[in-house]
Amino acid sequence: MPSLSETDRQSLLDLARRAIAEAVSLEKSAEEIPQRGVFLEKRGVFVTLHARGRLRGCIGVVETVEPLAESIARCAAGAALRDPRFPPVRLEELAGLRIEISLLSPLEPILPENIEIGKHGLLVSQGLKRGLLLPQVAVEHKFARHQFLEETCRKAGLNPTAWQEPETRILGFTSEVFAEGRDGEEPRLEAV
Repeated sequence: MPSLSETDRQSLLDLARRAIAEAVSLEKSAEEIPQRGVFLEKRGVFVTLHARGRLRGCIGVVETVEPLAESIARCAAGAALRDPRFPPVRLEELAGLRIEISLLSPLEPILPENIEIGKHGLLVSQGLKRGLLLPQVAVEHKFARHQFLEETCRKAGLNPTAWQEPETRILGFTSEVFAEGRDGEEPRLEAV
């Protein structure tokens, strides 16, 4: 999958920021969603929010049937208001948020020995339980391959060694990750 242009990346980040601002300040969904070019692609996406160097929210979709613009707007607002791990973002926090977007490649089965830390994200599933970790999570936490598999199993609500069980599906994907400037700086585009 070819990388996006800097213009497309900035447009997607601008859409995410506008969706968050409208959701937090006006308590409504983004109204003007672009309907052209990259905005019409159908891809999995995660929107991650950071405040003062810490995770502040993350919501995404793996398989999508809606255009990318709609997914980003919905996930951005969700990361700000509906991530169950955090209280909703308050109006006074908006300026300090740093937005990161991860665009996912299609998911494909992957053997544990083929997982590359920093390159692959994982989706582990068994029955109705499933858990996903983005590629950058393994890097941020300095996971070895087996730790990455174990943590993805935990995220799915499975035993950490469930990845070794034959009924467990392991899917891998890559991400194109880009973000605004670092926390505390004026937001600007930055490839991650």
